[in-house]
Amino acid sequence: MTYPKLHINTIGNGQDIVLLHGWGVNGAVFEPLKQALSQYRVHYVDLPGFGDSPIIKGDISDWASALIQQLPNNAIWLGWSLGGLVATQIALNFPDKIKALITVASSPCFMAHLAETPHPWPGIAPQVLEQFSSQLHQNLPKTVERFLAIQAMGSETAKTDILKIKSLVLAKPLPSETSLQQGLDMLAEVDLRSQLPNMTLPWLRIWGRLDGLVPRKAVNMLKKNTNVEDIILAKASHAPFISHTSLFIEHINHWLNTLKP
Repeated sequence: MTYPKLHINTIGNGQDIVLLHGWGVNGAVFEPLKQALSQYRVHYVDLPGFGDSPIIKGDISDWASALIQQLPNNAIWLGWSLGGLVATQIALNFPDKIKALITVASSPCFMAHLAETPHPWPGIAPQVLEQFSSQLHQNLPKTVERFLAIQAMGSETAKTDILKIKSLVLAKPLPSETSLQQGLDMLAEVDLRSQLPNMTLPWLRIWGRLDGLVPRKAVNMLKKNTNVEDIILAKASHAPFISHTSLFIEHINHWLNTLKP
Protein backbone atom coordinates (compact mmCIF):
# COMPACT_ATOMS: atom_id res chain seq x y z
CA MET A 1 0.00 0.00 0.00
CA THR A 2 1.22 3.51 -0.84
CA TYR A 3 0.67 6.18 1.80
CA PRO A 4 0.50 10.01 1.49
CA LYS A 5 3.92 11.68 1.66
CA LEU A 6 4.81 12.78 5.18
CA HIS A 7 6.73 15.96 6.02
CA ILE A 8 10.32 14.94 6.86
CA ASN A 9 13.04 17.54 7.37
CA THR A 10 16.41 15.87 6.71
CA ILE A 11 19.61 17.59 7.86
CA GLY A 12 23.28 16.54 7.74
CA ASN A 13 25.32 13.56 6.57
CA GLY A 14 26.35 10.29 8.18
CA GLN A 15 24.48 7.52 10.00
CA ASP A 16 20.72 8.01 9.63
CA ILE A 17 18.76 8.86 12.77
CA VAL A 18 14.95 9.21 12.69
CA LEU A 19 13.24 11.32 15.36
CA LEU A 20 9.55 10.76 16.19
CA HIS A 21 7.78 13.29 18.43
CA GLY A 22 4.96 12.79 20.93
CA TRP A 23 1.24 13.55 21.03
CA GLY A 24 0.05 17.10 20.33
CA VAL A 25 3.36 18.44 18.98
CA ASN A 26 5.52 18.06 15.83
CA GLY A 27 9.12 17.51 14.71
CA ALA A 28 10.14 21.05 15.72
CA VAL A 29 10.13 19.95 19.37
CA PHE A 30 13.56 18.36 18.75
CA GLU A 31 15.19 21.70 17.88
CA PRO A 32 17.38 21.54 21.07
CA LEU A 33 19.10 18.41 19.69
CA LYS A 34 20.05 19.79 16.27
CA GLN A 35 23.55 20.99 17.06
CA ALA A 36 24.43 17.91 19.14
CA LEU A 37 23.41 15.51 16.36
CA SER A 38 25.16 17.42 13.56
CA GLN A 39 27.52 14.50 12.76
CA TYR A 40 24.51 12.38 11.71
CA ARG A 41 21.93 12.56 8.94
CA VAL A 42 18.86 13.34 11.04
CA HIS A 43 15.27 13.00 9.84
CA TYR A 44 12.88 15.26 11.78
CA VAL A 45 9.47 13.70 11.11
CA ASP A 46 6.01 15.19 11.54
CA LEU A 47 3.81 12.21 12.42
CA PRO A 48 0.63 11.76 10.32
CA GLY A 49 -1.76 14.69 10.79
CA PHE A 50 0.73 16.61 12.97
CA GLY A 51 2.69 19.69 11.88
CA ASP A 52 2.93 19.71 8.08
CA SER A 53 2.12 16.02 7.51
CA PRO A 54 -1.17 14.78 6.02
CA ILE A 55 -3.50 12.44 7.88
CA ILE A 56 -2.97 8.69 7.44
CA LYS A 57 -6.06 6.71 8.38
CA GLY A 58 -5.86 3.46 10.30
CA ASP A 59 -4.03 2.30 13.40
CA ILE A 60 -0.46 2.22 14.69
CA SER A 61 0.53 -0.44 12.12
CA ASP A 62 -0.56 1.88 9.28
CA TRP A 63 1.57 4.66 10.71
CA ALA A 64 4.49 2.24 11.12
CA SER A 65 4.20 1.04 7.52
CA ALA A 66 3.96 4.60 6.15
CA LEU A 67 7.06 5.68 8.10
CA ILE A 68 9.21 2.69 7.17
CA GLN A 69 8.32 3.21 3.48
CA GLN A 70 9.48 6.83 3.53
CA LEU A 71 12.66 6.63 5.61
CA PRO A 72 16.04 4.97 4.97
CA ASN A 73 16.88 1.40 5.93
CA ASN A 74 19.40 0.79 8.72
CA ALA A 75 18.52 4.00 10.57
CA ILE A 76 18.56 4.45 14.34
CA TRP A 77 15.01 5.32 15.42
CA LEU A 78 14.46 7.63 18.41
CA GLY A 79 10.90 8.08 19.62
CA TRP A 80 9.64 10.27 22.43
CA SER A 81 6.41 9.41 24.29
CA LEU A 82 3.79 8.40 21.64
CA GLY A 83 6.64 8.53 19.09
CA GLY A 84 8.44 5.91 21.18
CA LEU A 85 5.42 3.63 21.01
CA VAL A 86 5.34 4.03 17.20
CA ALA A 87 9.11 3.46 16.95
CA THR A 88 8.79 0.30 19.10
CA GLN A 89 6.03 -0.97 16.79
CA ILE A 90 8.33 -0.33 13.81
CA ALA A 91 11.18 -2.21 15.50
CA LEU A 92 8.86 -5.17 16.11
CA ASN A 93 7.30 -5.14 12.63
CA PHE A 94 10.46 -4.40 10.60
CA PRO A 95 13.48 -5.57 12.67
CA ASP A 96 15.62 -6.15 9.56
CA LYS A 97 15.11 -2.56 8.37
CA ILE A 98 16.33 -0.67 11.42
CA LYS A 99 19.70 -0.59 13.19
CA ALA A 100 18.77 0.33 16.76
CA LEU A 101 16.00 1.84 18.89
CA ILE A 102 15.96 4.67 21.43
CA THR A 103 12.78 5.37 23.39
CA VAL A 104 12.44 8.46 25.56
CA ALA A 105 9.82 8.77 28.33
CA SER A 106 7.85 6.10 26.51
CA SER A 107 6.00 2.95 27.53
CA PRO A 108 5.02 -0.20 25.62
CA CYS A 109 1.61 0.27 27.28
CA PHE A 110 0.63 3.81 28.30
CA MET A 111 -2.72 2.96 29.90
CA ALA A 112 -2.73 1.87 33.55
CA HIS A 113 -4.03 -1.67 34.18
CA LEU A 114 -4.76 -1.59 37.89
CA ALA A 115 -6.57 -4.95 37.95
CA GLU A 116 -3.50 -6.91 36.80
CA THR A 117 -2.09 -9.26 39.42
CA PRO A 118 0.19 -9.64 41.25
CA HIS A 119 1.53 -6.25 40.13
CA PRO A 120 -0.84 -3.62 38.70
CA TRP A 121 0.63 -1.99 35.57
CA PRO A 122 1.38 1.72 36.15
CA GLY A 123 0.36 4.31 33.59
CA ILE A 124 -2.18 6.97 32.65
CA ALA A 125 -5.58 6.56 34.33
CA PRO A 126 -8.25 5.62 31.74
CA GLN A 127 -10.43 8.56 32.80
CA VAL A 128 -7.62 11.03 31.99
CA LEU A 129 -7.45 9.86 28.37
CA GLU A 130 -11.26 9.83 28.16
CA GLN A 131 -11.31 13.41 29.42
CA PHE A 132 -8.78 14.50 26.78
CA SER A 133 -10.82 12.75 24.11
CA SER A 134 -14.02 14.53 25.06
CA GLN A 135 -12.31 17.93 25.44
CA LEU A 136 -10.62 17.48 22.07
CA HIS A 137 -13.94 17.81 20.25
CA GLN A 138 -14.88 20.93 22.24
CA ASN A 139 -11.68 23.00 22.20
CA LEU A 140 -8.73 21.58 20.30
CA PRO A 141 -6.13 24.34 21.00
CA LYS A 142 -6.88 24.37 24.74
CA THR A 143 -6.67 20.55 24.96
CA VAL A 144 -3.26 20.52 23.26
CA GLU A 145 -2.03 23.32 25.54
CA ARG A 146 -3.22 21.47 28.65
CA PHE A 147 -1.44 18.32 27.56
CA LEU A 148 1.80 20.23 26.96
CA ALA A 149 1.59 21.54 30.53
CA ILE A 150 1.25 17.98 31.91
CA GLN A 151 4.41 16.93 30.05
CA ALA A 152 6.57 19.27 32.13
CA MET A 153 4.92 18.63 35.51
CA GLY A 154 7.42 17.48 38.11
CA SER A 155 10.39 19.13 36.42
CA GLU A 156 12.21 21.81 38.45
CA THR A 157 12.04 24.02 35.37
CA ALA A 158 8.42 23.21 34.47
CA LYS A 159 7.32 26.77 33.54
CA THR A 160 10.35 27.35 31.33
CA ASP A 161 9.98 23.90 29.77
CA ILE A 162 6.33 24.52 28.85
CA LEU A 163 7.15 27.88 27.27
CA LYS A 164 10.02 26.32 25.33
CA ILE A 165 7.89 23.44 24.02
CA LYS A 166 5.07 25.82 23.04
CA SER A 167 7.40 28.25 21.24
CA LEU A 168 8.94 25.41 19.23
CA VAL A 169 5.80 23.56 18.19
CA LEU A 170 3.32 26.40 17.71
CA ALA A 171 5.35 27.71 14.77
CA LYS A 172 3.64 24.95 12.75
CA PRO A 173 -0.09 24.29 12.23
CA LEU A 174 -1.99 22.66 15.09
CA PRO A 175 -2.50 18.91 14.61
CA SER A 176 -5.75 17.68 13.08
CA GLU A 177 -8.51 16.51 15.40
CA THR A 178 -8.56 13.16 13.55
CA SER A 179 -4.88 12.47 14.21
CA LEU A 180 -5.05 13.63 17.81
CA GLN A 181 -7.88 11.15 18.35
CA GLN A 182 -5.87 8.42 16.58
CA GLY A 183 -2.95 9.16 18.91
CA LEU A 184 -5.18 9.02 22.01
CA ASP A 185 -6.59 5.69 20.80
CA MET A 186 -3.04 4.34 20.46
CA LEU A 187 -2.13 5.51 23.96
CA ALA A 188 -5.32 3.89 25.30
CA GLU A 189 -5.31 0.62 23.37
CA VAL A 190 -1.81 -0.42 22.22
CA ASP A 191 -0.03 -2.90 24.49
CA LEU A 192 3.28 -4.22 23.17
CA ARG A 193 4.54 -5.74 26.43
CA SER A 194 4.14 -9.38 25.41
CA GLN A 195 6.14 -8.80 22.20
CA LEU A 196 9.17 -7.15 23.79
CA PRO A 197 11.07 -10.40 24.53
CA ASN A 198 11.23 -10.86 20.72
CA MET A 199 13.25 -7.65 20.36
CA THR A 200 16.94 -8.31 19.79
CA LEU A 201 17.99 -4.91 18.42
CA PRO A 202 20.19 -2.62 20.55
CA TRP A 203 17.69 -0.61 22.60
CA LEU A 204 18.31 2.41 24.84
CA ARG A 205 15.42 3.46 27.10
CA ILE A 206 15.60 6.87 28.77
CA TRP A 207 13.17 7.62 31.59
CA GLY A 208 12.44 10.64 33.80
CA ARG A 209 12.19 9.74 37.49
CA LEU A 210 9.60 12.52 37.99
CA ASP A 211 7.53 11.63 34.91
CA GLY A 212 3.79 11.84 35.64
CA LEU A 213 2.73 10.13 32.39
CA VAL A 214 5.15 7.17 32.31
CA PRO A 215 5.82 6.16 35.93
CA ARG A 216 9.35 4.89 36.60
CA LYS A 217 7.85 1.82 38.31
CA ALA A 218 7.39 0.47 34.79
CA VAL A 219 11.18 0.18 34.33
CA ASN A 220 11.57 -2.64 36.85
CA MET A 221 8.41 -4.39 35.67
CA LEU A 222 9.70 -4.82 32.11
CA LYS A 223 11.81 -7.89 31.41
CA LYS A 224 15.27 -6.79 30.38
CA ASN A 225 17.30 -8.66 27.77
CA THR A 226 21.03 -8.03 27.29
CA ASN A 227 20.29 -5.80 24.28
CA VAL A 228 18.52 -3.24 26.50
CA GLU A 229 20.03 -0.39 28.50
CA ASP A 230 17.91 1.72 30.87
CA ILE A 231 18.86 5.22 32.02
CA ILE A 232 16.74 7.06 34.60
CA LEU A 233 17.35 10.81 34.79
CA ALA A 234 16.84 11.68 38.45
CA LYS A 235 15.47 15.21 38.09
CA ALA A 236 13.72 14.91 34.72
CA SER A 237 10.02 14.63 33.97
CA HIS A 238 8.37 13.71 30.63
CA ALA A 239 10.50 15.88 28.34
CA PRO A 240 14.14 15.27 29.41
CA PHE A 241 15.63 16.55 26.15
CA ILE A 242 14.00 19.93 26.93
CA SER A 243 14.61 20.13 30.69
CA HIS A 244 18.05 18.45 30.83
CA THR A 245 19.33 18.86 27.28
CA SER A 246 23.08 18.54 28.01
CA LEU A 247 22.73 15.46 30.22
CA PHE A 248 20.33 13.86 27.74
CA ILE A 249 22.74 14.45 24.84
CA GLU A 250 25.66 13.10 26.87
CA HIS A 251 23.84 9.79 27.47
CA ILE A 252 22.65 9.55 23.85
CA ASN A 253 26.10 10.22 22.40
CA HIS A 254 27.79 7.75 24.75
CA TRP A 255 25.36 5.01 23.75
CA LEU A 256 25.55 5.84 20.03
CA ASN A 257 29.35 5.57 20.22
CA THR A 258 29.06 2.04 21.62
CA LEU A 259 27.04 0.82 18.61
CA LYS A 260 28.94 -1.21 16.07
CA PRO A 261 29.33 0.56 12.71
